[in-house]
Amino acid sequence: MFKKLCEIIITMPIRALTVTLTILLASHALALPQHDPVPGGVAVIPIGESPVTARYRDRPALVARDPQGGWIAIVGIPLSAKTGEHTLNLSDDRERSFTVHARQYATQRLTIANDRKVNPYQRDLERIGRERATMDAAFTHFRRDVPALAFVRPAEGPVSSPFGKRRILNDQPRAPHSGLDIAGPAGAPIVASADGQVVVTGDFFFNGNTVLIDHGQGLITLYCHMQAIATTEGARVAAGDIIGKVGMTGRVTGPHLHFSVSLNNARVNPVLFLPPDPVP
Repeated sequence: MFKKLCEIIITMPIRALTVTLTILLASHALALPQHDPVPGGVAVIPIGESPVTARYRDRPALVARDPQGGWIAIVGIPLSAKTGEHTLNLSDDRERSFTVHARQYATQRLTIANDRKVNPYQRDLERIGRERATMDAAFTHFRRDVPALAFVRPAEGPVSSPFGKRRILNDQPRAPHSGLDIAGPAGAPIVASADGQVVVTGDFFFNGNTVLIDHGQGLITLYCHMQAIATTEGARVAAGDIIGKVGMTGRVTGPHLHFSVSLNNARVNPVLFLPPDPVP
């Protein structure tokens, strides 16, 4: 799509090119995730004309300017959330209520050739615990920086496993799929989905070669199963910067990128942040 867009832009008259680029840049700057208040979804909630802070389930929530005017809170809803009325607490003692609706996710059965990746040995558990603590520290960190909400697709290829599927690995129930799997050839580039700072890199037991990027205000992205990592902890990255290559490290059935979005420590459907697929 990007190549086709470039070809179109190159052939445009100067005036038309100026208008087109202005529209593209404006839409990029004002991008917001889709409002989909379901377990594993995102609620976009108007909070008024003043920039107050907000909390949901006793965690700080992302607050941003609404492109239509005023301010909004963008809240990640965990997959474990119950349906019904939920409350967002504002720092000026106001509340905003919103309804979480039901969502049914499909079930997926997978066979993992290396059973150790499904039933780790006792000596693996300490490593897994350390790695989980490292990721939890990143997911729960909250920087006041204004996050970039204009996301780009982190890898090219078809979606091989959508978000939220209830997974059965080697006939054993496991936690629902907390990200989006994008299939691709080994060695294909993986890019940062939005501007941010790399906060974790490493080779993890389940996730393989992994990168976490902090975009600000509790918005974190996770990239797993890389063949190779092409960035370092502490690096500042922009949307589209190459951070690694598609691989099949960790618990996998083939080469792909597992891409997760975490918002106020809730893993949410990445599709809600990504631009829609182009119409063929």
